[in-house]
Formats: sequence, C-alpha cells, structure tokens
Amino acid sequence: MPAGQETVTLCSFCQPDEILSLSFKETFTKYARYNPIISKKETLAQAASRSDTNVTLAFTAGKEVIAFGILEYPRPDERWVRVGERIMMEIAVIEVSRPWRSAGIAKPLLRLLSDHPLKEHRILYMVGYSWTWDLDSRGIPPMTYRDMMVHLFASCGFKIFQTNEPNIMMRPENLFMARIGADVPEDIQRRFKLVRFDLE
Repeated sequence: MPAGQETVTLCSFCQPDEILSLSFKETFTKYARYNPIISKKETLAQAASRSDTNVTLAFTAGKEVIAFGILEYPRPDERWVRVGERIMMEIAVIEVSRPWRSAGIAKPLLRLLSDHPLKEHRILYMVGYSWTWDLDSRGIPPMTYRDMMVHLFASCGFKIFQTNEPNIMMRPENLFMARIGADVPEDIQRRFKLVRFDLE
C-alpha cells in the first residue's frame, strides 16, 4: 500500500528469519512520556516461533518496520486459559510507529492479524490498558482514545464484553473486546462468560 511517496508492504505470519532481516532501530524508540511495548525485533522473532502465533508486520521498501501486531495464545497464568485449551487467542499488541499513524495502516494490519485460519474455532480477544497508550502523540483524553480503539476493533468483528478482571477494572477507560468464532461450541461460550467474571 502506498503512503505518500513510499510503498508499504503488509505481511502476516512472518517467520523469525524474515523478521530478523528487517530494520527496527529507528521507528520504535522511547519518547519522553511513552515507551513502545516492543522495541526489539528479537522479541517479535521469538513470538513468531511459537505455535499458531501470527506476527504481522508493515514495512517500507527500505526494509524498515513501521507497524506490527501479535496474535497468540495467552500465558499459562492468565485466567483466559480456563475457557479451554487453545481456545482463546489474544491480540497481544498492535502498534504503528508515530510518524505513520495517519497513513491508514492500523485497520488493514488488524485485518491481516485477525485473519487466522483457526479464527472461527477460537475466541480472539484484546485488552486495552490506558497506561500503555501513546496519548501524548495525539493530545487526546483517554476516553477518546478508547473510542478509537473500539471503532478499530469493531471493524474486524470484535465486541465489548464486561469482565471483573482486576487490571481492566482499575480505570474506566480500560477495555476488553472479543470476537467469538462462528464454530465455537455453546458450552465454550458459556464458560467464557463465567471466566470473564471469575466464576469458573
């Protein structure tokens, strides 16, 4: 996809060797009041080596990574594993480099990231914590940023779900969204509801 005078390539299910061949040095750096969640390409390569994980990248013709996302299974210590073995998959991170945030990359990146061959048999979810958001770059309040996130994820079939997960409940702008696959059995969907409120 073209962005200004530069062509941007989006690629899903990137392999570790592909990731390591790209440049990550200049695009995701620390700012005065914001540190990107991932600042090393080795972290992305490690994620790409895990089973069923989708690492999706956007990079320039100069092989510079300008956006990335990771879809993966939750960690063993997270409550979501109680829904069922390999049922839940998290959009663990999706980020576009500051200079590229008005280029329309986030939506196609998320579309590729969530377009997993197992998606109709899985519950995909995201957790939005306002303390991880780069609010300074846009100069907007947290609830406005939250609305942007809701709009972005809703475009890929995600809906807001209530939960009593303590970290999500810490702030009113925090967010939990999920997309339930068409082939997820009803008993799993019921368990998902119970686990959201720590009842199973």
